[in-house]
Amino acid sequence: MKYNICTMYFSPTGTTRTIVKRIGERLAQNAGEQVTIKEHDFTLPAGRREAPSFNGRDLLIIGVPVYAGRVPNVLLRYLNSITGSGALAVPVVLYGNRDYDDALLELKDILETNGFTAIAAAAFVGEHSFSVILGAGRPDADDIKLADAFADMLYHKLTGQGELESVRVKGNRPYRKYYTPRDENGEPVKDFRLITPETSDDCIDCKTCAEVCPMGSIDFDDVSRLTGICIKCCACIKRCPTQAKHFTDQRFIRHKNELEERLAHRRREPECFF
Repeated sequence: MKYNICTMYFSPTGTTRTIVKRIGERLAQNAGEQVTIKEHDFTLPAGRREAPSFNGRDLLIIGVPVYAGRVPNVLLRYLNSITGSGALAVPVVLYGNRDYDDALLELKDILETNGFTAIAAAAFVGEHSFSVILGAGRPDADDIKLADAFADMLYHKLTGQGELESVRVKGNRPYRKYYTPRDENGEPVKDFRLITPETSDDCIDCKTCAEVCPMGSIDFDDVSRLTGICIKCCACIKRCPTQAKHFTDQRFIRHKNELEERLAHRRREPECFF
């Protein structure tokens, strides 16, 4: 295979990383050559200080989680600074068993606006950031099998005789508005973005939460204090060894419970596009 394989991901709880890395590794395995995968994790602020550039010899597999049905808006400036200059791209999104809405199309559009050609795309399911019930344990073994099958089809497309054209994916233009939580009266929840997790007395001050916060918003000296925005990725909650981080705001809890009651019974499956 004549392309350099590059993987990039934003993955606070590890689900997006799992799928993107698996696709890249399987693709390299199919190539049967000495293929080195260039990996760039832009989850933490340090990973977003400089944007990489690519060229026509590169194939970029890039993944982000779906937040409120869209590409996380905190990533838009960074994503738009990545330049393709004729490189191929494979946009991938991970969503928490509700829906990916227009996120995959939005990520594809960002890449193609900046000089890439998106030749394949996929939407996979990962455990929801708010919940351990929605998409519990996903991506699971079946998802990994589908990631392998996706990589196999991608390899076939890359090594085939057909022209590598832009792929068509599901979505709407203009994009739908960000998914909005509703209160008991069906009205949009005001100031949902300002809701933040609290820290209980079970905290052992290990600093894990401050180290994994993708916004760098948790004060290292006082981990109960936020110095920036909270994007509800819940990395601090899911990776706390003593479960000391949690949400108590009733608006958040109601929204979480509503999602679980409405969606936990079903299993959404990955969707792939070529």
